Amino acid sequence: MKSIKPINTIAFLFILGIISAMACGGEEDPSAQQLAFEKLAGSWDISEGGSIIIDGQDATANFTGFAFSFTNAGYTTTNAGDMFRASGTWEWADEEARQLSIDDGKIITIVTLTESLFVFSFTSDGNAGTANHGEGIAGNYTITVNK
Repeated sequence: MKSIKPINTIAFLFILGIISAMACGGEEDPSAQQLAFEKLAGSWDISEGGSIIIDGQDATANFTGFAFSFTNAGYTTTNAGDMFRASGTWEWADEEARQLSIDDGKIITIVTLTESLFVFSFTSDGNAGTANHGEGIAGNYTITVNK
């Protein structure tokens, strides 16, 4: 009876290790940005308890029907007044997916993001730019929207 030579056992284990590593290494965990975008994608509005607070004062009545929709790199708004353009682009401002950079220069900080609740804040200097044809309300905004 022949015995297995140690060199063949070592080679066998080496090859088995490579095959196992290749089988397990094909999928990476999703990034914080990917996980956050799964929640962020879609349409959000101020119905059902949403609000727009500017410097601690409720301004929701000034933005009746406000809605914000996000796609992979774009956004659209409805009844945003001078807060945001009607449409534009956005990108993540950090690797941890805690901030968005909007194409008009605003940095939006995510306060809460779940599948059905999005609370975010930003500071506006009141300059709405030529796209909105006027001046906006300067201040610290906190916006609560729902899906």
